Amino acid sequence: MTKKICISGYYGFDNFGDEIILKILTENIKKFNFDTEITVFSTSPEKTSKNLNVKSVYSFSLLKIFKTLISSDILISGGGSLLQDSTSSKSLIYYLLIIFLAEIFRKKVIIFAQGIGPINNKILRNITMSLLKNAYYITLRDINSINMLKTRGINSKICADPVWNIELSQCEKNNKIGIQLRKSKIINDEFIIKLAQNINKYYSDKEIKILSLQNRLDMELCQQFKEELHKINPNINAEVIENTSNEKVIKDICSLNELIAMRYHACLIAIKAGVKVLPISYDIKVETIANQFNLKYITGKENMDKTFEEYINVEYTYPVIEEKYDFSELEQKIKL
Repeated sequence: MTKKICISGYYGFDNFGDEIILKILTENIKKFNFDTEITVFSTSPEKTSKNLNVKSVYSFSLLKIFKTLISSDILISGGGSLLQDSTSSKSLIYYLLIIFLAEIFRKKVIIFAQGIGPINNKILRNITMSLLKNAYYITLRDINSINMLKTRGINSKICADPVWNIELSQCEKNNKIGIQLRKSKIINDEFIIKLAQNINKYYSDKEIKILSLQNRLDMELCQQFKEELHKINPNINAEVIENTSNEKVIKDICSLNELIAMRYHACLIAIKAGVKVLPISYDIKVETIANQFNLKYITGKENMDKTFEEYINVEYTYPVIEEKYDFSELEQKIKL
């Protein structure tokens, strides 16, 4: 019998990390030893359907969402950091609504490779925990999320982020430095100026690649940073690199000698590729991966100069990374 699976997440927005997770998830589901039918809730359903060879419905077409959930067996929510309100309360309410509907329709709910929180709104936090108590299977990618649920009596399992499962090709290093930025509360003109000053101080003789991983949100900031670099040093070799495909982003990161990055999955890919990384923490998940690999990281313009000085003088050697998400257990849970 075919298992009908719905997948809900931050899909269709051309966000590098989320789209890679979706690709890995759908590819592995198709390898299960029983028939599956996958429907992804996406803001770009035609693109998602074409790229991944799955069914897809528009994320905000509630009638289609209702019909799809009613006829399905399982909802997979994730991966990523969906259940938090630091980005937006509206997005948290949306993902909770999808979980709520699935539970109302008596579907099995799987929380897939997520990080929970922060949820600052007490009402939304209580609603989240109430819904998670009824979830069928929960895998979380950090111990803080595990502990948060444990205090509410909710069982969950620690897991590796699915992006660790990617097999990387060897890339030639060409003395390039990557800068990856995204909009955030910690980013303002003063931050951009100070970052540009440090990049010019330490890397004026290098080729600077400024990476946009989600063009809709990143490109304007990347262009601003490039302009600030050229104000400080008109001769600096800096170029903004547009995200034209996930495969290109991975190749661009793997070819770097060093990466100064904000996004969690940019840091992850760089670590996996053996690229020296200086994370910029805009979210707890970035600090989590930095601490996991004992990395220096920037928390704001106040500690930037000191952090750069410490970072420059440290040689990083990453341990052999064998982390992978175990899809065999997910297969068994879906099969039952």
